[in-house]
Amino acid sequence: MPLRRLGLLALWIALGASAWAQEQPPAEPPEEDQTLVAKEYSFNPLQAKAEVKIGNYYFKKRSYRAAAGRFREATKWNPTYAEAYLRLGDAYEKMKETAEARKAYQKYLELDPKSKDAPQIRKKLAGKP
Repeated sequence: MPLRRLGLLALWIALGASAWAQEQPPAEPPEEDQTLVAKEYSFNPLQAKAEVKIGNYYFKKRSYRAAAGRFREATKWNPTYAEAYLRLGDAYEKMKETAEARKAYQKYLELDPKSKDAPQIRKKLAGKP
């Protein structure tokens, strides 16, 4: 008789576990990999300034690639932020990516043609030291 009770108990536990497993909602599929999702930008001058500040930190530490990434981010948050383009050009220049530096400097001059740095940037673009 105790063996029979043990068998019934095991059967009852198995049926209960089976019923419990069926009551659980199905697991949701994992979300998309966030690194593959395109980031959406909207005009945010405060975020742009923060990106430039962090970029300046990296630039001072001679991490020019990291600095350029931050300056690029700043231009996406605020496409009219001239300083971001100036600093981006400086970072590209340090990395010896002259074509990209030229584009950034040209955009800087387009946005702020009367800046105090404009004559110096024009000389760089003209190829003068």
